[in-house]
Amino acid sequence: MPSRFGRNGDSSREQTANPGDLGRRVRARRNDLGLDRQVVARRAHMAPGYLEYLEESPGAAINPSSLYRLAAALETTGADLMGQGFGQPQGSGAVPGGSPRFEVLDRAACMELIRAGGIGRVVFDDGRGPIALPVNFRTLDEHVVFQTGHGSIGAAAAAGRPLSFEVDHFDSTLAEGWSVLVRGEAVVVRDADEVQQIDELHIESWAGAPRTTTVRLRAEEMTGRRIRRHL
Repeated sequence: MPSRFGRNGDSSREQTANPGDLGRRVRARRNDLGLDRQVVARRAHMAPGYLEYLEESPGAAINPSSLYRLAAALETTGADLMGQGFGQPQGSGAVPGGSPRFEVLDRAACMELIRAGGIGRVVFDDGRGPIALPVNFRTLDEHVVFQTGHGSIGAAAAAGRPLSFEVDHFDSTLAEGWSVLVRGEAVVVRDADEVQQIDELHIESWAGAPRTTTVRLRAEEMTGRRIRRHL
């Protein structure tokens, strides 16, 4: 189980946290794992009623030892449950010790990292210069697919402007991370069968607004970098 607590064994760090969202994070993580409260409470060695209190009370407080057990039960970290670092740029904290190793990733490694989809950034020229906008995406064969509205991304794809797509992941605690850049031809998907195939991937937008333009980016070029640290 990952554990990313401070030197004293607790979760206190000089970062912004929102403890009021603790219950939401616990409940969301529990639902992601498909676990009911009884199971999580048993794993965390706490009363189910206390877990219910944590999930349902906006001002719920939790001590460091209980937070550690709950994070382990949910296969996550205390820092993640407390939302520490939210509202700050990633990588703004102190860099831990150890020796970093820089790796250049081949196409297969890049594809493996982004295959499950998630959040990436569409990079394009909107007529005033380069711009990068985040979207939820999935992959289909060797293509990146996403859905957008009638804004600048859809207009750029419809106009045939060059697009790139960047996906990354950072671990601020370990000062590790990776980045994948995809470049290729982007097209607005108009074929009904292909649109249905992409709809079946269930790309859910965090923004919540309707996304009626489907874009497919063929990964003609895929490059990646990764930093790992040996502590």
